[in-house]
Amino acid sequence: MQNWWIAHWVEVMGFVTGAACVVLAWRRNIWNYPIGIANTILFMGLFWTAGLYAQVGLQVVFLVLAGHGWIDWMRTRQWEASANLRRDEAFVSSVPRLAVLALVAAFVLVTLTVRWVLLEFTDSTVATSDAATMAASVVAQIMLNRRWWQSWLVWLAVDIAYVWLYLSAGLSITALLYGGFCIMCALALREWLAVRRAAQDTRADLVRV
Repeated sequence: MQNWWIAHWVEVMGFVTGAACVVLAWRRNIWNYPIGIANTILFMGLFWTAGLYAQVGLQVVFLVLAGHGWIDWMRTRQWEASANLRRDEAFVSSVPRLAVLALVAAFVLVTLTVRWVLLEFTDSTVATSDAATMAASVVAQIMLNRRWWQSWLVWLAVDIAYVWLYLSAGLSITALLYGGFCIMCALALREWLAVRRAAQDTRADLVRV
């Protein structure tokens, strides 16, 4: 058991912090960001040893996005408090139509760029899937930072792809984690939609009054 722990402790701690991060994001708790930063650092080392180089790069991007999201969520909570709103009354929003094309373009551009880098400069054997999941993850995290409920749809699709990717790389514990993420994403999607509907109903009641 001790030898197994020595060999897999990074993956296990990535499992624990990753699960905690998703649950906190699901519950719209700002602590998902500092815990997510710890998870990112753990996964950087794990993916490097597994040869998933695009995923290493993704973790660096996630560090930057974590700082952005932390500030955005904190400002939103402060604004709710200053406006005397209930928690979550103005938190969950929807993707603006003009942002959809930008998000799709970003996904395509990042996928093609990262795939080229992997094929030209690394020994990656999963360049296309590694690049595509990296690009989709960046898009999903940007959407989550902006508190768009559709982010959970993107995360669900990404996590399904990650299960296959990590199984093919021999990271069975991480694949199991992402299988759990799929369930969490579905539950988070349902709850965020419920929160959004409740906030819309509250605003409608105020207008009628």
